[in-house]
Amino acid sequence: MLDVELEPERERVAAAARRLAAEGLVLGTSGNVSHRTGDHVLVTATGAVLAEATADDVAVVEIDGRPLPGSPAPTSEIELHLGAIVRHGAGAVVHTHSPAATALSCVVEEVPVIHYGMLALGGSVPVAPYRTFGTPELAEVVLEALEGRRAALMASHGAVVQAGDVEEGVELALLLEWACTVYWRANAFGEPRELDDEQRQAVVEAALERGYGTTRPAE
Repeated sequence: MLDVELEPERERVAAAARRLAAEGLVLGTSGNVSHRTGDHVLVTATGAVLAEATADDVAVVEIDGRPLPGSPAPTSEIELHLGAIVRHGAGAVVHTHSPAATALSCVVEEVPVIHYGMLALGGSVPVAPYRTFGTPELAEVVLEALEGRRAALMASHGAVVQAGDVEEGVELALLLEWACTVYWRANAFGEPRELDDEQRQAVVEAALERGYGTTRPAE
């Protein structure tokens, strides 16, 4: 039996998985979610239907990937999740097969910063080269693409984000899909304009000055 104290954290991962499915970012057993808690990583189990996920569908593994006794087997993409947590210091990883992001992953080499909201993703979104799913080779190229960024696409496969916790991971996955949708639609009308370095810096300064994204009393 797994430690009952981990039950609330396993439910957090399951709830994130269900929300991703409800938002249309994953279908069936595609995609996976992880969240670090202490010395353990909680990650959706292989074969779990994300729309119906419960705490029992969340595996518990050591940082080296060994499942704890009583845990279901983790997703086949476990090396990607552990790599982001260990190499990049992520607190959570969300991998989806969301439609717009997946479509762009089949066509482009990068999604440029065409909207200031993309700065929350770390800027432009690179596309990692194609590798077979569930392999160390795929984990490696995606981890390289995530260096210094919060999001990447996986060529002819899907999308991935890394975040501080699993709830933020879901929000970033939604933002990434929105950005990919905007870029796709803008391309139908012409060449989308990319924000230059000066424009990006102005956004950062304005956000800091105004406390953008936080609730505060009116002055």
